[in-house]
Amino acid sequence: MGCVASGVGEHQQAEVEAGTLLVASPTLTDPNFARSVVFVIDHRPAGTLGVVLNRPSEVSVGDVLPGWDPHTTSPNAVFVGGPVEQRTALCLAALRTGEDPASTGGVVGVRGPVALVDLDGDPDDLAPRVRGLRVFAGYSGWDRGQLDGEIGRGDWYVVPALPDDVLAPAGYDLWGGVLRRQGVPLALLATHVTEPRRN
Repeated sequence: MGCVASGVGEHQQAEVEAGTLLVASPTLTDPNFARSVVFVIDHRPAGTLGVVLNRPSEVSVGDVLPGWDPHTTSPNAVFVGGPVEQRTALCLAALRTGEDPASTGGVVGVRGPVALVDLDGDPDDLAPRVRGLRVFAGYSGWDRGQLDGEIGRGDWYVVPALPDDVLAPAGYDLWGGVLRRQGVPLALLATHVTEPRRN
């Protein structure tokens, strides 16, 4: 893998902004973020907020937000959005083609068809306008300059998101899938296995 690693640093990364993905590098071993894919919801000079897309929990949405359960994308699990404020629930939706977040009640647009949902709203009103919803417990947050430092250290790759990333099925290897679609050199990292001695 040595020849791969040398080329990865030269990969032209996207700018961090709402609607981009932070993909953990194979060397990021923090258990909260190892092999994680974070969807950036908000990015400004004061800091960055996002949710981990590929950490389903054992908790059902029906156990905590029963009104939203019938409308969530399978699996109907609450996903662990990150280590910050895990008693706080956030919900992301992918709106149907033709729906504009700016004119859709109960949502705040993030980027394209992806929007943050007001969980105090009426799920039955919103359901016909979305093609999928996902609920997250907690979020991932970085203070001013913190994320820039982690990216500079090589902990994260910043890449464009697709709307379906926020609805990826639990069994799908989102980390590997996102890396593979970036092309070489990042695509080669998707073959990186968890146990270093197997690389």
